[in-house]
Amino acid sequence: MADAVVPHFTNDAGVETIRVGAHEFMCIGARPPFDHPHSFLDMGDENEKICPYCSTHYVYDPSLKPTESIPAEAAYTPKAA
Repeated sequence: MADAVVPHFTNDAGVETIRVGAHEFMCIGARPPFDHPHSFLDMGDENEKICPYCSTHYVYDPSLKPTESIPAEAAYTPKAA
């Protein structure tokens, strides 16, 4: 079983850029049931990444915790199955 949870982010507001505190995360587009396929994004050595599904521009912000974002409402916690 995994010890770490991969942060999830959503862009219901349709903003161009979301600042996040993680280099590896999932973009889900809008909140369910309007989400796109949950896409694992890895910035690698870079500090930004664009989601191939919804074109949201993510920028790494080291002042944020891994599950935090700006805007704050972009952080998403999946419900347990």
